[in-house]
Amino acid sequence: MSRVLPAWRSVLYVPAHAPRFIASAHRRGADAVQLDLEDSVPAAEKAAARDGLRQAAAIVAQAGADVLVRINRPLSLAVRDIEAAVCPQLKALTITKVDGASHVRLFDELVTECEAREGLPAGQVGFVLLVETVSAFLAMRELAEASPRVVALALGSEDFALDAGMEAGDDTLLAPKQQMVLAARAAGVLPMGFIGSVASLDDEEGFRAMVRRSRRFGFEVATCIHPRQVAIVNEEYGAQPEALDWARRVVAENERQAAQGQGAFRLDGRMVDKPIVERAQRLLARQAQWLSRPAPSAP
Repeated sequence: MSRVLPAWRSVLYVPAHAPRFIASAHRRGADAVQLDLEDSVPAAEKAAARDGLRQAAAIVAQAGADVLVRINRPLSLAVRDIEAAVCPQLKALTITKVDGASHVRLFDELVTECEAREGLPAGQVGFVLLVETVSAFLAMRELAEASPRVVALALGSEDFALDAGMEAGDDTLLAPKQQMVLAARAAGVLPMGFIGSVASLDDEEGFRAMVRRSRRFGFEVATCIHPRQVAIVNEEYGAQPEALDWARRVVAENERQAAQGQGAFRLDGRMVDKPIVERAQRLLARQAQWLSRPAPSAP
């Protein structure tokens, strides 16, 4: 089993017990839709939401979006959630309150059994790990490397802040989120989230500025709690036309210079060396991923 990172920018949250949100999710333009079994679903409705997962997954996947399912803790709920969630449409499970590397490997074993039962390729289902405790935070790289199923790492701000005894503010969470990005990069997985917080759903310009700043800090994919956020996240976490043009020119010029035995070179008055070339190549590779997948329909 080898690690294959998905081509996500936006992941839209949808409560798994809400038929009207499920019915329209495929029209929102998100790269992925996350059917939530955890916090957004009342305890009395979790069983019904679990029972409806297969139908819900087929509905939200119909326009090409990947399907994720966020599962519960404790283990007794998580096992039932996983057994219900693994189906042909499922791309990844979001593992909440991840506890340690053994926790990740335990779920890896269970998902492998479920994939075999469903006749799915081994490794089809990836893991998004939610770091929500101090102990998990201190073991982030180990968690991300515990299984090749792990494709993304995220910090659960409110739960982490509660466990750390701090307030969940942009300033208090800045350093932990930066460290999470570095741990994800070191493990070769996607850093998921924002560097700040969403102050108001009505402040779209403020949200855009926060997403743009988050991209500068290294985030590449984020969850959206409202459909209005999807287009902004796709644009800001995607490839801007001017950035693509620059990347193509950097790569082309690097090939010309390399053919002449040259390393670093100047382009448009800027010095270009190996890190800049690799950044350009990475951007073009992600763009190729986005173009190669079905485009989710927009409203």
